[in-house]
Amino acid sequence: MDKNKAHHNDGHIDAWQDAGRLVERRIQTEPVFDGVLLHANRDRVTLPDGSESVREWIRHPGACTVLPVFDNGDIMLVKQFRYPMRQIFLEVPAGKIDPGEPEEVTAIRELEEETGLVCRHVEYLGHIYPCIGYSDEIIHFYMAWGIEQEKANTDSDEFLEPVRLPFREAIEMVHRGEITDAKTVTHLLRGQKWMEDRG
Repeated sequence: MDKNKAHHNDGHIDAWQDAGRLVERRIQTEPVFDGVLLHANRDRVTLPDGSESVREWIRHPGACTVLPVFDNGDIMLVKQFRYPMRQIFLEVPAGKIDPGEPEEVTAIRELEEETGLVCRHVEYLGHIYPCIGYSDEIIHFYMAWGIEQEKANTDSDEFLEPVRLPFREAIEMVHRGEITDAKTVTHLLRGQKWMEDRG
């Protein structure tokens, strides 16, 4: 199935069936800001009723998360300070997709860079759109196993602290509100189903 095409699970109804009544069409794009990571645009659009409006949105290169599972069922997350929220979060290893880089390669690369772990196997779990009101960002999820410890190689401006813990404990932290990063919550819950399916 196309990773970028949404479907309903109940009856396999194509999510684009209402395009004629709901889709907004771009008339003009005005670049507002070009940053190192993010690029902001202001678009003029035609609404479904024929009127016009303005949409401001952020272009993002996309990202991958990867959840490493050790032979005993432990996983590894990372602690990281996130400047916009001014707090430390416990997160699944993740990073942006480099130009032309396959998503699976991004996941494996980010795992090694952030945790020093290398894996023999990865499996794709699907994707989410984390901020559909103002960005085109897409995040792809991967599970990794067959883990070996190497040496972390984070970027010069990236400060992380790997945390190994039992998978069950991470799920409990989600339900207690101790893990609140959206991509991590989603990945852990999808990962829980992945683990259950494999016993």
